Amino acid sequence: MAKQKASDDPNSKSISRNRRARHEYEILDTLECGIALRGSEVKSCRAGKVSLEEAYARINDGELWLLNCDIAEYPQANIMNHEPRRPRKLLLHKRELRKFADAASHEGFTLIPLAMYFSEGRAKVEIAVGKGRKLHDKREKMKTEAAKKEMRSALGKRGGR
Repeated sequence: MAKQKASDDPNSKSISRNRRARHEYEILDTLECGIALRGSEVKSCRAGKVSLEEAYARINDGELWLLNCDIAEYPQANIMNHEPRRPRKLLLHKRELRKFADAASHEGFTLIPLAMYFSEGRAKVEIAVGKGRKLHDKREKMKTEAAKKEMRSALGKRGGR
């Protein structure tokens, strides 16, 4: 049975997206992995209080960690609350980690979280191997996207007559 993407799954709920990642990085490969969260973190995630804008992933001692991800404190948790920017362990199989670690270990490549969502009741993070874009690369991408959009709108107007 083929594995469904998060967007195809009716039980899936999006928590947060890293919109800048696709603009600032050229995405080469993606991988879905679980994330180890505490109770108050899960409550904050369900409320949508997550920011992936400055987050990144690192491999330490054979484990993948999500760093600098901001999950806001849950107000009703009182003294049992969590630290908003604590390192969080990402859960994946060793063979997936080895494959991903090899790709990310090359010069200029980094691990970026693209999205966080709930799938079948479990929190998941989509991690990508990306290569940083230079300013001229970003401009070129914006020009080609604008040209494609212009062609689609021109075809749409002509096709509606």
